[in-house]
Amino acid sequence: MDLAYLRAHPEHLPAFLTHQRIRETPVPGGSICTASRLTLDDGASLFAKSWGGATQPVPDGFFETEAAGLRWLRDASGAPVPEVVVALPDLLALEWVEPGAATPRAAERLGRDLATTHRAGAAAFGAQWPGFIGALPADNTPSPGPWPGWFAAHRLVPYLRMSADNGALSAPEVALVEHVVNRIDGYGGSEPPARIHGDLWPGNVLWAADGRAWLVDPAAHGGHRETDLAQLALFGGVPHLDRVLAAYREAWPLAEGWPARVPVHQLHLMLVHTALFGGAYRSAVRTAAEAALRA
Repeated sequence: MDLAYLRAHPEHLPAFLTHQRIRETPVPGGSICTASRLTLDDGASLFAKSWGGATQPVPDGFFETEAAGLRWLRDASGAPVPEVVVALPDLLALEWVEPGAATPRAAERLGRDLATTHRAGAAAFGAQWPGFIGALPADNTPSPGPWPGWFAAHRLVPYLRMSADNGALSAPEVALVEHVVNRIDGYGGSEPPARIHGDLWPGNVLWAADGRAWLVDPAAHGGHRETDLAQLALFGGVPHLDRVLAAYREAWPLAEGWPARVPVHQLHLMLVHTALFGGAYRSAVRTAAEAALRA
């Protein structure tokens, strides 16, 4: 099987893998999926991911949703995004991107590229496809906005409830987040929807051998552009974050007071972590909520 054949017959990939007709090499992946490098007969490589949750079936639309988000981000002609080659209900195969170094020059390019992606915009907050964030559903019901109410209802409250229900958050943390939700209109939101990655923590930035930073594993939707920038600062931040932000702001200035709003945008992913992984992230939720309330 070569790349031309696979493009014409993507539905044949599972059978070729089952019968070991394609060389498959495991590669590091996330906590949700199993990842591998596929080497085809013409020497081309692909990055493939399949559902890793052996005890649970793959959620309906899981890989199709990721494929839709990747294509949508790629259409912006901004930050590079791997081409989708195969998108099946239980398997996704993408263009292989050779890893490289995270250089200051690549960081500056990421800032400019990300501004271009965001400027491509969206028809509404949310998306035309059902959403996922990690293995959890994300309500992408489109809304004209304004952004604060949409963000609270679709990106904070659902994961707060999950985190309370699974015992990851105690009553004091729940009360803190609810206070943020009650103040949400004060955190800005007059901008139209931007075309955002939606899960842009540093692990979803792939520094490539071509000298650019590629976006992977999106939860793409129409949202607030500050969300992507805030997520880049999580877990120690991407390398050369100051260069990324400076280049971004040169390409497209941010509204006054944006640094104070960073914790509000980060709170979404922190709540996703308590919903998915439990109380280990309780202090991170508390810290983000407290910082948001000081804004």
